[in-house]
Amino acid sequence: MPEMDWTLEVVIVPVSDLERAVEFYRDKVGFHLDHFTRNEYMQVAQLTPRGSGCSIVIGSLPMQKEMAPGSLKGTQLVVADAHAAREQLASRGVECSDIVVIDERDGGTFFGFSDPDGNSWAVQQLKARAERPLIPHEWRS
Repeated sequence: MPEMDWTLEVVIVPVSDLERAVEFYRDKVGFHLDHFTRNEYMQVAQLTPRGSGCSIVIGSLPMQKEMAPGSLKGTQLVVADAHAAREQLASRGVECSDIVVIDERDGGTFFGFSDPDGNSWAVQQLKARAERPLIPHEWRS
């Protein structure tokens, strides 16, 4: 039997205020708001970083209530240019750490930021993503 593909497609991000979190991730970080659902059972939003096959989900689903807001630490995003990405976030009012070069080879440059609840993100530079994105551009809308 061939090995099964396993794809990571959703990360639950625990937040205390859904609308504030949507504003942060959509308007400041630049994630695309895929949907916002509100009914008598739940409030939930799904947002996807440009070029990503993995989305984040925020809201009031039962599994989200089991995680304390701000408890997600070090989830990693990848960009082709860390300096440009940091500048873009900072221009939108996101506090970012300094860029740190751990290794001069591609993949060794990082910076970080946190959302209003304290969930933290690491941003890794992989210059190769400029020429070889994980998701082909023709699939993006």
